[in-house]
Amino acid sequence: MATSPAPGEGPVRPVSVSLHEGTIAALKARTGRRGMSAYVESLIQRQLERDRLRELIEDAEAAHGPVDQSAVDAKRAILRGETAGSADAA
Repeated sequence: MATSPAPGEGPVRPVSVSLHEGTIAALKARTGRRGMSAYVESLIQRQLERDRLRELIEDAEAAHGPVDQSAVDAKRAILRGETAGSADAA
C-alpha cells in the first residue's frame, strides 16, 4: 500500500484558492509573480508544523498534566538571552 507524500514532497500540482485582493497584492509585492507558489508552500508547511506541534503538546499535557508556566517562562528567557540562566531555570 503506497503512503501519501509528506509535506514538501511529491509532484507539484496546481490548486485553486480564494484570497482577498489586498492579500494578493501584498503577496505579489513581496514575492513577485513567479515566487508566489513557493512562498505559499512554505507558509502552509510552517502552519502544518505548528498544528502538529500543538497536537503533540496537547497529547503530552493530557498524559502528564499541564506544564509549569513559570518553568516555561524561565526557559524562554534563557533562549532569548534575557538572563544568564541558573540551575533552577534549566
